[in-house]
Amino acid sequence: MLDRPKKNGAAPKDKTPRPTPVPVKERAPHKTKKASLSLYEALDQSVHASVAKTMSGLAPSVLGEAWMDWAVHLAVSPGKQLHLMENAMRNAQTVWTQALSGQTGAPECDKTAPSPDRRFASDEWKKYPFNMMTNAHLLNWQWWQDAMTDIHGVAKPHEDLMAFVAGMMVDMTAPSNFPTTNPDVITATVNEKGQNFVRGVQNLKNDLDQKINGGHVPVSKEFEVGRNLATTPGKVVFRNDLIELIQYAPTTETVHSEPILIVPAWIMKYYILDLSQQNSLVRFLVEQGFTVFMISWKNPDASDRNLGMEDYRKLGIMDATDAALTITNAPKLHAVGYCLGGTLLSIAASAMARDGDDRFATVTFLAAQIDFTEAGPLRLFINESEVTMIEDMMAETGYLSSDQMAGAFALLRARDLIWAPAIRDYLLGKTDSHTFDLMAWNADATRMPYRMHSQYLRKLFLNNDLAEGRYKVGKKAVSVSDIRAPIFAVGTEQDQVAPWHSVYKLHLFVDTDMTFVLTSGGHNAGIVSEPGHKNRYFRIAVTPSDAPFRDPDDWLASSTPKDGSWWPEFTKWLAKHSGNRADLPHLGARSGHYAALCDAPGTYVMQT
Repeated sequence: MLDRPKKNGAAPKDKTPRPTPVPVKERAPHKTKKASLSLYEALDQSVHASVAKTMSGLAPSVLGEAWMDWAVHLAVSPGKQLHLMENAMRNAQTVWTQALSGQTGAPECDKTAPSPDRRFASDEWKKYPFNMMTNAHLLNWQWWQDAMTDIHGVAKPHEDLMAFVAGMMVDMTAPSNFPTTNPDVITATVNEKGQNFVRGVQNLKNDLDQKINGGHVPVSKEFEVGRNLATTPGKVVFRNDLIELIQYAPTTETVHSEPILIVPAWIMKYYILDLSQQNSLVRFLVEQGFTVFMISWKNPDASDRNLGMEDYRKLGIMDATDAALTITNAPKLHAVGYCLGGTLLSIAASAMARDGDDRFATVTFLAAQIDFTEAGPLRLFINESEVTMIEDMMAETGYLSSDQMAGAFALLRARDLIWAPAIRDYLLGKTDSHTFDLMAWNADATRMPYRMHSQYLRKLFLNNDLAEGRYKVGKKAVSVSDIRAPIFAVGTEQDQVAPWHSVYKLHLFVDTDMTFVLTSGGHNAGIVSEPGHKNRYFRIAVTPSDAPFRDPDDWLASSTPKDGSWWPEFTKWLAKHSGNRADLPHLGARSGHYAALCDAPGTYVMQT
């Protein structure tokens, strides 16, 4: 990353020419089955794809390299070995003492694992001998974390990966995962005379049938797009081969003159921002007097394998911008990007600023990253070997399937997304678990085109081209520092996809006024944080363009939390940067290219 020192006080920014970034040698475009492959190349690619499917897309060489680094350095660290032996003996003594005494009560606190541990939340786990089993498991988990970390000479990425894998392996042996050591399962089995296992076997059979036969199965019949999800009234006013553009109907007598264009991520469906009536960000913005446009991405198939990041920029953001401004006859609009859509928006906004296109009045980034050097647990697996394996896997189908993506994200939260559902569905035999709108949306996944996903992984995750000045639009590099429109950025405290420290690094790259919000919740729930939602809070602070840089921890310490939702602060900020109120715009053009095509939510969102 280029050093971009901030100025002190009110002094103007240093505009001296920056050093030219050292070029990164680009890997030759990966060949697919559509390209000409030699017999040997085709054989290699086929084998790699088979290995990728077997390993759920994870390259074994990534783990092998990390293990070798860890094992070699541990072997020549006798002090660390003695420390681990001492801890192992102390842990064994603790467990044996508890076992012989038969004492009850809560297990020792796991100081390293996420807290609280919901696996052992019921009172049954506090009773002997289950409390002893729990304590032994937590001590074992802590020991393995200690064994994988703080070894002199081990590379930090390898250390993090080994700790992650060790934690997953130990979690597989948790007493909660087995019917004979889980008191909740034992109680259910006695009370139901084993019928929980009968239902569990049926649940397992259904899941295996679905896995083998494929097909799209909704998470619940309680929710349906267009019935109680994505119900804000509107019209599809534009459609091309990649997007449908939705314009929402106004509910106020007048509207702010500048419309809002929302660019959601295409890894999931757009209606994360238009869930139920009570927690729809779209509906909230409309009720505050804004004209809102939403991009609804097509769910790509094999025929879309060659769609790239540039196609998503042109056919997505640029075509939608043209449509929104033409329909409303406004000179500028407020651009809002969420997650991966925010990253793409930063690229589009940078290219527009570079080329003198000032049609963005403001730019908002919701849980979006510009720099990918600290991109959370996903960084553990991203290297040349891993990206190549994913490319080989996509080469056969032309896309990355939703199941493959879901599996990768499930590994990041295996306790909640793998083991907890397995216990609930197969051991307790529950079939009517409570479903809510966010869960229904989360199950409605999409595919990722081969070329686009390859470029995203290589240019952004692997090479960090955008942050380091190498990402090119129109054969010329773009820089986020060229954006002059005011910026509103939101990070979420518990985000594992876009950690807030990584989102906060936007401060290092922009040369404009920025308002930063840190809200409670995770990557999705933190953004879907409607007014009235209990136990929500946020922090907010403005950093003028001429203010000195503050590191994220200093920012956190100096920012006072406020109870409630950050949405009202967002609409106040938008209103501040908007012009006079205007008459209500027509839904789509009265005729021609942007005439209304159908009612919202449209057709692309229904694609499976």
